[in-house]
Amino acid sequence: MSDLKQGPSTTSSEAKAAPAVDLKLEIVVIPVSDVERAKQFYAKLGWRLDADFAGPDDYRVIQFTPPGSNASVIFGKNVTSAAPGSAQGLYLVVSDIEAARTALLDRGVAISEAFHAGGDAHVGPDEPYLFGRVRLSGADPERGSYRSYASFSDPDGNGWLLQAPRDCPVASTATPPRSPRRPILPLRSAVRPPPMANTRSGTAASTMRTGRTGTPNTSSANSTASSRPHNQAKRSSLSAAARR
Repeated sequence: MSDLKQGPSTTSSEAKAAPAVDLKLEIVVIPVSDVERAKQFYAKLGWRLDADFAGPDDYRVIQFTPPGSNASVIFGKNVTSAAPGSAQGLYLVVSDIEAARTALLDRGVAISEAFHAGGDAHVGPDEPYLFGRVRLSGADPERGSYRSYASFSDPDGNGWLLQAPRDCPVASTATPPRSPRRPILPLRSAVRPPPMANTRSGTAASTMRTGRTGTPNTSSANSTASSRPHNQAKRSSLSAAARR
């Protein structure tokens, strides 16, 4: 989220002390009160069901992964002590916020209209989100980076937000027509070399003799060979006429 201010830069000594290993966010645990109800809801979202298994002591864990995500969510019984519905501000970055809203609405999910921040207000009547608590209707008119949102909640009240990056579409539109200045060419046409200039250079003459593949041009060679007797006879006739 590029609009946030950067913290102090890391010194060279701190960089050397940092572990040279990847730290990849894999799982977010969300607290629910009714496991079956939550499972049905996240399946309705169209998320991939990765696991559902039970263990002793009334233990059960279910894992879902949102489309295109490298991280997953887990919920179940005896997997967290947090109060059901207490997970808030779970962000889902989307390339097209209106298309994402439409897809969820088509699945029967209640979701808000697109909205944007009402100034840099962090107190107000609305549910908290990254840039404030005053929501104005519609996507951000200036298309600010990560400043267009839509929100929904699961049956327990765990809160999710769709968030759109800079320059993403804010409404579904048809595919734009191709620009006449940039035609789409087949690959072979795109890499075909330009035609050879018609000159009398050695290269052009060599091409005429050998053809494009580098093999002898038999038709040209045969034509040249067949014309030699005729040319010699013609020169002899001209010489005889000159002597007379």
